[in-house]
Amino acid sequence: MSRAWLIDPGEVQVQAASSSKGGEKEPWNGEFYVSFGADDTRKWNEAIEFGFISGGGGSWYSNSLRMLDEDDRIWVKIPGKGFVGVGRVSGPRVAANEFRIEGSPALDKLTGGYHRHLKDDQEKCEYFVPVDWLHTVPEKQTIQEIGMFGNHNTEVARHGRALE
Repeated sequence: MSRAWLIDPGEVQVQAASSSKGGEKEPWNGEFYVSFGADDTRKWNEAIEFGFISGGGGSWYSNSLRMLDEDDRIWVKIPGKGFVGVGRVSGPRVAANEFRIEGSPALDKLTGGYHRHLKDDQEKCEYFVPVDWLHTVPEKQTIQEIGMFGNHNTEVARHGRALE
């Protein structure tokens, strides 16, 4: 994984510590930051192998995935651990019972939970977004350093603000 600094990382820390909530925001860089809750519900190794990100369990977790358009660049972070991948979105958000992997229903191929019990509930079911990975690392090799962006509250964010 790589990172690009528009300003010196030390300056970021100083600005973060001294700026007020109502202060001027830096311009959006056009990239999205995605939280991927890897646990029994979702398996990061499956997301790598089959090229997707996902979210579900309620509209709060899946609606922001609608903000992603084909060719958007995403940075993926496992909350509490670190960044694990960067990729390009290759298609729209799709409900779990409609998402296909290698021509088969995704839930037939995947071993994670992915809110299977909610697959017929359009508000709470898992939603998938196909991704062409540019670079990934295993969950045990996450990357996290001071000053790197992170948002634990929603699936997709841009420049520190949650997309709604």
